[in-house]
Amino acid sequence: MTRALGRLVREIRRCRLCVEAPLGKPLPHEPRPVLRVSTTARLAIVGQAPGTRVHASGIPYSDPSGRRLRDWMGVSEDEFYDEARIAIIPMGFCFPGLDAAGGDLPPRRECAPHWRPRLFALLPQVELVLLVGLYAQRWHLGSDARRSMHETVRDFRSLMERPGLPRVIPLPHPSWRNNSWLNKNPWFEAVLLPELRRKVGGLIRDQSKNKPFTPVDHSSRTN
Repeated sequence: MTRALGRLVREIRRCRLCVEAPLGKPLPHEPRPVLRVSTTARLAIVGQAPGTRVHASGIPYSDPSGRRLRDWMGVSEDEFYDEARIAIIPMGFCFPGLDAAGGDLPPRRECAPHWRPRLFALLPQVELVLLVGLYAQRWHLGSDARRSMHETVRDFRSLMERPGLPRVIPLPHPSWRNNSWLNKNPWFEAVLLPELRRKVGGLIRDQSKNKPFTPVDHSSRTN
């Protein structure tokens, strides 16, 4: 990690914007920013914000959603958590709290505009960004984002083939709350996931110091 990136990550881990200078109600608990970055990771996962389990553990995707995402990507747990190869950069670094129905609130509004431009400026080596969920897609795609998550994910090929780097692949959130969407859209598993695994596998293989990439066995997958 370069000195500049190291300094910025230390700043982020000390961040208290959502408590001391909130846009709206302050965060109702102590901040615990969660992210994983390096100067060598060529793949970045951009999700929404940590949930309750991740807030407790400090480990991103340490929940059933993480298991499903690793399955989608075709990577092992060790590969997923190798920050030399995979960066994990949520839209909001801290757990935002729960709404009245018990679901996670949206990412805090203070976080992205304050930190993301500076952080991504120090990650020029990233070649592929997985945009997990609507908030990530709207921020990173800007005017190229479609009207809904469904339309954005459905149009993944044209978005992935946009000129320039990093490339992007939009994904739904791997939460159980999206089981109905997944069941109604079998093309996601049949068409998008093979392309996702091919792209991710290529980046992992290139950085594995000549060790062959071994895809995960998907035959026993459970949703």
